[in-house]
Amino acid sequence: MKAADIKTITVVGSGDMGHGIAEVAAMAGYKVNMYDIKQEFVDKGMGKIKDSLTKQVTKQKMTQEAMDKIMGLLKGYTVLKDALKDADFMIEAAPEIMELKQKIFKECDEYAPKHAILTTNTSNMSITKIASATKRPDKVAGLHFFNPVAMMTLAEVIRGEKTSNETMDATYDLMKTWKNFRGAMVPIRVEKDTPSFVYNRLGAPAALYMSELLEKGVVTPEAADAKVKSLGIPMGPFETFDFVGLDVMYHSQEYLAGVLSPEYKPRSWLEKKMKSGELGKKTGKGLFDWSAGRPAIDVSKADPNFDPMDIICLQVNEGTKLIEAGVVKTPAEIDLAMVHGGGGMFGPFALAKGMGWDKVAEKCEAVAKKTGIKQFMPTETLKKGNITI
Repeated sequence: MKAADIKTITVVGSGDMGHGIAEVAAMAGYKVNMYDIKQEFVDKGMGKIKDSLTKQVTKQKMTQEAMDKIMGLLKGYTVLKDALKDADFMIEAAPEIMELKQKIFKECDEYAPKHAILTTNTSNMSITKIASATKRPDKVAGLHFFNPVAMMTLAEVIRGEKTSNETMDATYDLMKTWKNFRGAMVPIRVEKDTPSFVYNRLGAPAALYMSELLEKGVVTPEAADAKVKSLGIPMGPFETFDFVGLDVMYHSQEYLAGVLSPEYKPRSWLEKKMKSGELGKKTGKGLFDWSAGRPAIDVSKADPNFDPMDIICLQVNEGTKLIEAGVVKTPAEIDLAMVHGGGGMFGPFALAKGMGWDKVAEKCEAVAKKTGIKQFMPTETLKKGNITI
């Protein structure tokens, strides 16, 4: 099966990620079947796609004719068997619950044509474990998009233990044919099934570090974010936590505590936020007040003792772990993922290169000793400076 053989794509799930994926797939000219468990969910997803495209027409960035053509390629379903009967490629975008994903994949394996490739949009779960629910693990891969799909250009193509080269190539090549409102999709190959893959994996130690500093009262959310924003970065780490959702952060750290290190266990401040229901933007309050649409962060309150380069150095260190494990081959691939997944101008390796890798290693070691977190200790690759960028 090659990318050129793919004509019909089935998206399982019509929520924020599902309808976004369906929209971009139709924009690429594919026939798209979008499935969900209730008609109201399908209708809501279709409505959001229509609203998104209408905005482009209003801005004169798309013609009405082009919009009509895209909408004509989309069809909604509430019967999974019907949504899959002519599928060449499936993308699952259901909630991050392993049992649910395995149930979906077992059913998709039963209903989809034998040649069809089955992929999951999971942000951190094991592709291998999801694929084990099927009789075609060689045709199962991860295909992780970023929210909003219509604007973020990164797509992580992830190999499970039994994913064939043919499946990886077809999925990667398919992404090369897609584009969204920002530009062409940029796929990266994740050659080993590792927790959180690349973009989220590099974000994990940074989130753990900031969470620990807050736990110990070393920083305040406004002062730390003010320091980051004073450098011209649009959103600081704590505002990002709120934007993504403190519940998402909590479940992600719980997962990483089980598969990477117990050091990722959510801190008490995060436990309290979960219990209080203050989950960030989605509830109107988290670490910040979102009632006005976005937190008011006073840049004049920037913490002079907080160094944002600590975060960059921890990301570089985590990146070297992925290279050592054979998840990706080069720092350039990691920087590509970080730029296109987060919308920044530079990746961590490019940002830290001028420091010298020995200084980056020293900074990681200092942070590890300051926090008592062993995950932050520099790798042998970083200590030896075996990095080419």
